[in-house]
Amino acid sequence: MQYKCKLTVIDKKVFPDLQEQYLEDPKSGACPFYEVGAEYIFERYGDEDTFWTQGKGSQCSEAWDCFSRYVYTALQGGSIMRGWTNDEHMMIACCNDGTRPVIFRIERLDYKVVYVDAPAQIQAEIAGKLKALDGVTDAVYRADKNFIEVYMDRNREVSDAQITAAAGNVTRID
Repeated sequence: MQYKCKLTVIDKKVFPDLQEQYLEDPKSGACPFYEVGAEYIFERYGDEDTFWTQGKGSQCSEAWDCFSRYVYTALQGGSIMRGWTNDEHMMIACCNDGTRPVIFRIERLDYKVVYVDAPAQIQAEIAGKLKALDGVTDAVYRADKNFIEVYMDRNREVSDAQITAAAGNVTRID
C-alpha cells in the first residue's frame, strides 16, 4: 500500500476588528495566498517526493508550519488524528494568522501502484475495470509513469488477487 496526502482549502476567515486594532495595514483583508477549493497533492513514491518540493515556497510558511506534520504522517501511512476527528485519516487544521486564518482539510489517500504489461490505450481501459471493483474509489492510468494508481476506500482494502484478476497481465503491485 502507498499513501498520498490531499490538502484542501475549505474556508478563509477575516476578522476586520482585529486587523484594525493590531495590523500595520488595518485593511489587509483575507489571506492572498490561498483560495477556497484549492487542492494540493503530496506524494512520495519512486522518484516523486513532493513533500519537500511543494513545501519549499509553494506553501505559506505559517500554514506549512501548522499542517506539514500531518502531511508527513499521512505520507507514512499513519493515523492523522485518531480519536479527535470522525475519520482518523482526516484532520481539519488552520494557519496561525489570527486575523485572517485559512482552514484546511488534510486527508490520507490509500492506493496501490499497479504495473501492467500492456500498451497505454489498454492500460487506460484496465483502469476503468479496476475502478469498478468494490472497495476502489478511483483508478488512474499515469501515462507519465506507465502505471495505474488504484485508490482504496479507507475501510476496505482491495486485495492484490482482486486487482490481478481484473487487470490481467500484472507484473508488479506496490
